[in-house]
Amino acid sequence: MKRIMLPAILGAAAVVATACSSGASLYGGSAAAPSASAATTGVAVGVGNSNIGPLLVDEAGRSLYLFEADTTSSSTCYDACAQAWPPLLAGTATPKVEAGVTATELGTTKRKDGSTEVTYNGHPLYYYVADTKPGDITGQALNQFGADWYVVGPSGSKIDKG
Repeated sequence: MKRIMLPAILGAAAVVATACSSGASLYGGSAAAPSASAATTGVAVGVGNSNIGPLLVDEAGRSLYLFEADTTSSSTCYDACAQAWPPLLAGTATPKVEAGVTATELGTTKRKDGSTEVTYNGHPLYYYVADTKPGDITGQALNQFGADWYVVGPSGSKIDKG
């Protein structure tokens, strides 16, 4: 059993690494995965564009999602779920507000492992590993891990199209 799990875990890690690979940003920077310095400098949430309209993105332009199983600001996505849908982690700094984001809607929540996840309008925020470049929304309206996933609009509500 352990022999089967190690390749599965390594495969999932490779998918996460690939999904966070570099590319052009909606903010003009790189879409690389957050670096070690991001843990101390924090992350930023702004508004980017997609083929279904404006949506929340991180500082590298990667789309951010909400999980409908999260009925409070606490995350219910762990283990295999968090491998496919990594949480947007704040590191040790307060998340930064970019243009188009309402500062009072941006917050954080503690995860079971003690890390701090970014929230918006009370929704924990996540990436989708299959999104490989800024503007990708391949996770839009998917039903995985018991509920639907949607990109988040600037209002803080799900965008229910696409």
